[in-house]
Amino acid sequence: MGRVASDIGGTFTDLVHFDEASGTLRTAKSLTTPANLTQGVVDTILLSGFASDEVEFFVHGGTTVINAITERKGARTALITTSGFRDVLEIQRGNRPDLYNLRFEKESPLVPRLLRFEVRERVNPQGKVLVPLEIADLGPIVTRCREEGVEAVAIQFLHSYVAPEHEAQTAAYLRENLTGVSVTASHEITREWREYERANTAVLNAYVQPIVQTYFGRLEQALDGAGIHCPYAAMQSNGGTTSFAWAKEHPITLMESGPAAGCNGAAIVGELCDEDRVIYLDIGGTTAKCTTIEDNKPKVTTEYRLEYSRTQFGYPLRVPVVDIVEIGAGGGSIAWFDKAGLLKVGPISAGADPGPACYGRGSREPTVTDAKLITGVINPNYFAGGQLDLDESLARKAMQMVADGLGVSVEEAAVSVIRTVEANMINALKLVSIQRGHDPRDFVLVVGGGGGAMHGAPLGRDLGVKEIVVPLYPGLFSAWGMLATEPRRDFMQTALQRSDDIGSDDIHGLFSGLKSAAQEYFRNDANIPDTEITFDCRIDLRYLGQEHSVTVPVASECEAVENILSAFHDAHEKTYTFRLDDTPVEFVTFRLSAAANVARPKIKRLPVDGRSMTEAEKSSRMVDFADDGRHKAQVYERAKLPPGAELRGPVIVEEATSTTLVHPGQILHVDDFGFLHILNS
Repeated sequence: MGRVASDIGGTFTDLVHFDEASGTLRTAKSLTTPANLTQGVVDTILLSGFASDEVEFFVHGGTTVINAITERKGARTALITTSGFRDVLEIQRGNRPDLYNLRFEKESPLVPRLLRFEVRERVNPQGKVLVPLEIADLGPIVTRCREEGVEAVAIQFLHSYVAPEHEAQTAAYLRENLTGVSVTASHEITREWREYERANTAVLNAYVQPIVQTYFGRLEQALDGAGIHCPYAAMQSNGGTTSFAWAKEHPITLMESGPAAGCNGAAIVGELCDEDRVIYLDIGGTTAKCTTIEDNKPKVTTEYRLEYSRTQFGYPLRVPVVDIVEIGAGGGSIAWFDKAGLLKVGPISAGADPGPACYGRGSREPTVTDAKLITGVINPNYFAGGQLDLDESLARKAMQMVADGLGVSVEEAAVSVIRTVEANMINALKLVSIQRGHDPRDFVLVVGGGGGAMHGAPLGRDLGVKEIVVPLYPGLFSAWGMLATEPRRDFMQTALQRSDDIGSDDIHGLFSGLKSAAQEYFRNDANIPDTEITFDCRIDLRYLGQEHSVTVPVASECEAVENILSAFHDAHEKTYTFRLDDTPVEFVTFRLSAAANVARPKIKRLPVDGRSMTEAEKSSRMVDFADDGRHKAQVYERAKLPPGAELRGPVIVEEATSTTLVHPGQILHVDDFGFLHILNS
């Protein structure tokens, strides 16, 4: 039987098939089809050539959710909230990220004021009803929604995280009286406090729900037509999977599904290499993503902010997301000049259609892929395994614009484009490492994505990591990571209490309630028995008077309060460099991550037979290594490199999904699993 993972990126759609009987992998890569995303998935299924009727597991991730939001192509959405809180989306938070900018403008709410409605109801922070729900207020709202062509409704009442009954009643009324309209109640997405963040999360879920429901419906039909009839799973942002049915109702949990799978894969690579500290970098066609992984576990946060930057607060989400930094820098990133005449690369991308100029699909704008082709890094006849023949003359014609702007040759312009985009990438890497108190010298850099292996060597050297690791199938790494992903869901409950007022029995009771919800979810959604579920408990705590909290792992739900407080003081000191042992502490939010134990593909060691350095040698070509100058680089075929092989740069290693670049002065080593290790000599 087989397991299949499919990942849709901004430029390419990737597929990995694992045959459980033989232990072999099949891969396929095809251009993403923006007009009909399911077509790209079907294309990869046909290219891979596996027996579709033998597939017993299918998992899918992609950019459908995040693209709908960033491109503002979501549904026409309304918000229903507690009387007096209609403008919570407009007011947002009082803190301004760009403090001294007198012309600072807040992000525009995704729901205009005319579609934000109030209902008479009120509960206090303890869940006591102060004003009963006035269900009659919903009649005129339903009428107005019909008149305005509303396609989705979000509901967020004050303190519904502790008392969701009013939201549940409102949702039931709307689902009965607004047929054909998607309804999202905030407590169905998160039971964590803060009214603005919960409102924004509910709105974003409602905003993309009709699109995701339509997309997954079409995908199910396409998969059924391709002969794949197994249960379908969706990759979530928390690093776990869920069913298509659950994902349709909670699409906001798919925000960063592809990168989350890559983080899981990077953790596995680190574990196999006996490295528990990993910096993961994924460079695709549109974006570059990076994060740090410690103890072989990606960090998950609920402090995610979409479209966040140094000068913009972004749109906060109260759903678990793997803690990554994402920038608009990838193979399709377009080079351009700003008003001051400075060279910029990204965030705008050529995408898959028309793609970089060298694709020959009509684009005339220079991209990073064009630059890599001009500098000799990319083999024009072996791009994406030879599926695309790249035209260097078109790349040079497009790059002439950059050359004219800088007053240099086309070759020098290409190097400038690469230096500029790598400067953006190194800044992102420093943000997740140095600026968070990590010493990169204690970490290895694991690179994925089609561009990771091309940029990893110089970035790792500049960052100062121990070594750079290029895993198997780097250009398909997110899809590869999905195959090793378990079903997972995160549960949380805000229950604000002073440490003096809480005991072990209270903590046990809260976690027991979360465990019961987790067991019910896995029984109903995936038919998984309770004995196959593992739990990870954490608590958010803070000093009395503080605004933000620190998350502390808890060994068990019966942990003694004094042990939890001791761990909090230590964690606070590590995060903020100080501790206040005599200051009262507040317990804020209780968190439970539940994962199901399922069979995962095992990575086998490379066979020695059929591999030799002689057979691996392909050719040689001149390559511009930027600061390291132009050199003739020996080219090798990765699939034929034997374990234990060592090569000194300058070297290029080619494979169907990526190209690994080894600079002069660096050493390449192939380990027993086939991973490529690049070290600075």
